[in-house]
Amino acid sequence: MISEALIRQMVEEKLRDTGLFLMNVSIRKGNNILITIDGDTGVTIRDCVTLSRFIEGQFDREKEDFELQVSSAGADQPLMLKRQYPKHTGRTLEVKLLDETVKLGILKNVEDDHIKLELTPEKSNKKSKASAEEMLVVIPFESIKESKIIISFHI
Repeated sequence: MISEALIRQMVEEKLRDTGLFLMNVSIRKGNNILITIDGDTGVTIRDCVTLSRFIEGQFDREKEDFELQVSSAGADQPLMLKRQYPKHTGRTLEVKLLDETVKLGILKNVEDDHIKLELTPEKSNKKSKASAEEMLVVIPFESIKESKIIISFHI
């Protein structure tokens, strides 16, 4: 039987020292294996194919039937690991805190225990001339419930 722990161990072994890392493993009914990975500088299709072939090579389909899907973390997915933040420096994040407040701003810096976010002025409060120092907030990772990248298209 294919277990999540076994898949997790294989993936982590294969990705060690590559700049890629495991986000999630899920095994659904009928041995439908879903693996999500991310990378310090992104993930290519080749990365997904290489990992998929590696995992497939570890099993004998005559003995164990399964379906395998390897994908990268999507841009619309929340950031789940501290390791995901640095590559998004300079991008706009929506950070929901444990107290349910939401901060919107540009990710300026990532440290071991916190991020620095330059808040985006509220549209209704544009007349306020807050200093750059007042607009920069430190948010400890332990107080973050969820962070999402805000994708914007400039024309």
